[in-house]
Amino acid sequence: MAIILGAVFPVFALLLLGYWAHRSEFLNDAFWGQAEKATYYVLFPCLLVSQLVQAKLEWHNTLPLMLGACLLPIVASLLSLSFKPLLRLNAPDLTSFFQASVRFNTYIGLALAAVLPKPALTYAAVVFAVMIPVINVLCILVFAVFIQGMIHPIAIARSLAKNPLILGCMIGIFLNVLPWSLPSPLLDLLAKLGHMGLPLGLLAVGAGLQFQGLRQTGTAFALSAMLKLSLMPLIATALAYLLGLNALASSVLILFSALPTASSSYILARQLGGNAPLMAAMITGQTVLSMMSLPLILLWIS
Repeated sequence: MAIILGAVFPVFALLLLGYWAHRSEFLNDAFWGQAEKATYYVLFPCLLVSQLVQAKLEWHNTLPLMLGACLLPIVASLLSLSFKPLLRLNAPDLTSFFQASVRFNTYIGLALAAVLPKPALTYAAVVFAVMIPVINVLCILVFAVFIQGMIHPIAIARSLAKNPLILGCMIGIFLNVLPWSLPSPLLDLLAKLGHMGLPLGLLAVGAGLQFQGLRQTGTAFALSAMLKLSLMPLIATALAYLLGLNALASSVLILFSALPTASSSYILARQLGGNAPLMAAMITGQTVLSMMSLPLILLWIS
């Protein structure tokens, strides 16, 4: 247990440091906006490319992992929508509950995957390559059905085409299958930029935590946290067993199933008509609870 706590301590310490730096105004809002932009559009895509371009993908392990990464958000979506009659949420609240149940925090996921044995980061990049587009399609569909009342295939395609994490995964896989490799200096540059993204991304997540709205979240938050942090790891464990994943690939899939929801959920809620304050509170609440649940998950899969 001491080893697990030692591994996760830097991750959550960076979250708390980011929260303190923002609340104390040691670093102002302009900095955090630029830091998150640099991480999302440059540093994390570089990390994904650097991991995938050099990966020696064993397809007998990789293909079942990709299938699991596809099925997991679909199962989470069906479970979250099954709570609709029970919760009696209006459309904006329902979309926030849905995102809280389905999305995952990429910054925390990559940081924790980095503490697992190699090639956990490569497996994580493979999970990203599948799970991110699936989740984006599902979330946009839910907004289209419950908020806009219609589905726009072109808008969905445009959203996927502009997502830098999806582009990073696609570029990395494309370069991986080419018969030649990138020059070593360029690979080193990509790796260094990518490693910058892990601490900066965690600081930015911490800076975005908002505790003031937690008291108004009610049952919707409690159910989203139970589904995301407790039930989905059990489902991921069953999927990993049924798909015959090896131990490390299973660990990565279970880890990503147990992550708190993504901070980008707030942006989508604000842009597409969801309940943005509820979304912000759910992000904060799940992130705080994950500080207790994720060490237990890591202990379980280690």
